[in-house]
Amino acid sequence: MSLTSSPAAPRVPPPALREFGYWLHRYRRTWRGTVVVSVANPLLFLAAMGAGLGKLVNQGGSDYLHGTPYLHFFAPGLLAAAAMQNAFVDSAGPVFQSTRARGNYRAAAATPMRPSDIFAGHLLFMAMRVASGALAFLLVATVAGAVPWERSLLLLPVATLVGCAFAAPLAAWAVTVTQFTRINGVFRFVLLPLYMFSGTFYSPDQLPGWLHAVVMATPLYHGIQLCRSIALSTASAGPTTVHLLYLVAMATAGVLIGRRTYTRHLHG
Repeated sequence: MSLTSSPAAPRVPPPALREFGYWLHRYRRTWRGTVVVSVANPLLFLAAMGAGLGKLVNQGGSDYLHGTPYLHFFAPGLLAAAAMQNAFVDSAGPVFQSTRARGNYRAAAATPMRPSDIFAGHLLFMAMRVASGALAFLLVATVAGAVPWERSLLLLPVATLVGCAFAAPLAAWAVTVTQFTRINGVFRFVLLPLYMFSGTFYSPDQLPGWLHAVVMATPLYHGIQLCRSIALSTASAGPTTVHLLYLVAMATAGVLIGRRTYTRHLHG
């Protein structure tokens, strides 16, 4: 009597990784169309504002720069702002389309995959997109001399955290949206003001007192200040801890809320 072992069952990746694989497969066909928005635009902006306008600012001698070249001041702020922009592009619109138009969320929810798995897999893809955009930005910024290479190694995970602090809450909200005009409204009336007033182009200390207080409560402000302090080697334990805790809290809150909104709207 011979004993034969049954063939081993094929390994099945966790549900969240299967959802991530779905988005990665889609991205292989569409990545060219996203390069301009997520990579080229910030890099062109860095060249125009940092190198072009920066020469005029350096010649004028701004007190709040304390002798720092404007390109060095501007680059880490733009890195954080670009992470926010990329997070919006890869979260709000795609989540809305997946829920209302294409229906791929509904199709995935009809399988044993849980809504929380769908959310986690898509959020993992969003984080990957933010990280890849930040990596491309940092490579160019380092070559241009805007960011020291050893600081770039620290800035990459920080920029990814900034993106996740926006992507998770945006995805948690977007799955509930029924009209795309609301997505556009958030971009125009929330993200653009954050882009302009959170310290990307100048120090928030230049703002009036009441507006400065409002800006300090925004997530992009904390992302910019954290990236800038690391890039300029001015980071200290207290402010760095506050910035990190704020961004982690935003991302965590987005994940917790997203698990509930995805469950309610995909299994409702």
